[in-house]
Amino acid sequence: MTSNTALSNGAAALIGLDWGTSSLRAFRFDAAGTVQEMRQRPWGIMNLPVAANGQAHATQGAAFEHAFDDVCGDWVRAHPGIPVLACGMVGSAQGWREARYLESPASLDHLARGLTVVAHSAGPRVHIVPGLLQRGDLPNVMRGEETQVLGVMAASALPGDAPVLIGLPGTHSKWVLARRRSIEQFHTFMTGEVFAALRGHTILGRTMQPAEAPDDAAFARGLQVARSAEASLGLLSHIFSTRTLGLTGALSGTAQADYLSGLLIGHEVAALAAQQAPGAAHAHVVLCGEPDLCRRYALALAAYGLPAPEMADNATARGLWQIATAAALVTPTDTQAARCA
Repeated sequence: MTSNTALSNGAAALIGLDWGTSSLRAFRFDAAGTVQEMRQRPWGIMNLPVAANGQAHATQGAAFEHAFDDVCGDWVRAHPGIPVLACGMVGSAQGWREARYLESPASLDHLARGLTVVAHSAGPRVHIVPGLLQRGDLPNVMRGEETQVLGVMAASALPGDAPVLIGLPGTHSKWVLARRRSIEQFHTFMTGEVFAALRGHTILGRTMQPAEAPDDAAFARGLQVARSAEASLGLLSHIFSTRTLGLTGALSGTAQADYLSGLLIGHEVAALAAQQAPGAAHAHVVLCGEPDLCRRYALALAAYGLPAPEMADNATARGLWQIATAAALVTPTDTQAARCA
């Protein structure tokens, strides 16, 4: 899908790129940090465009340059010297240029000082945001989500020292504890990818049928099972009930996917709740992601007695602007107006 969305007028000050595995989004900002125009292309790092002759580009770098030119080449030509900042998998080992991981905890300033630069053969310099590495017995990484988190924090009205628990549901859900524009700790759950794999590649999917609308009752049933007296049996036991409830007629084919979703998200939120120290006050919770998925996570949080979440949007664009400002790639005309439409 290709899209161009004009949002406002004004002189361009920054090009921001959210460059992931499956898609590429570009934002053109004015000097107040407002997004003037947004574009989206299918040129994720695993799906780069081919050359004009229909063949693969001679080098990987040439393929990345082709994708870059397609999404924002005209912006660069119209605004020579405009800074470019990119986040996401474009900085992975499979990306345009590998941007090293910084170790967490890490602040906005750490990220701004750790940018990696790749030069386009036609002249533009693309600055790439580093990912984060959390060391430990079970190391954890993020790449792209750090920019979302900073965008969420920039929009928060909480005091600077107040902890914020930011949930980024999706293929690999992230839960990030942040404070003072700093990422302190994070956890990753492969909930979305596991759901897709179970639905598409196991026997559970054989009895599932398409539903016209989300089945919130089936989803709530899955949440309830995940926190029931049988919760100690664990997720691997619970997911098989998707099939047996169908075989016994207790769960229709159209309800089974939502039930499975409830099981998986329920176990994810249960694990998150278990990290809460007994008697400790709950952190403010913010969810940022696809609206219906965030709605489901809000239902799961309520089921486990966690605070009702605030919903955030436009976080990546806002985070790119925050990093560009901290890195002195741009000088806002009004820092209080440094926002993204």
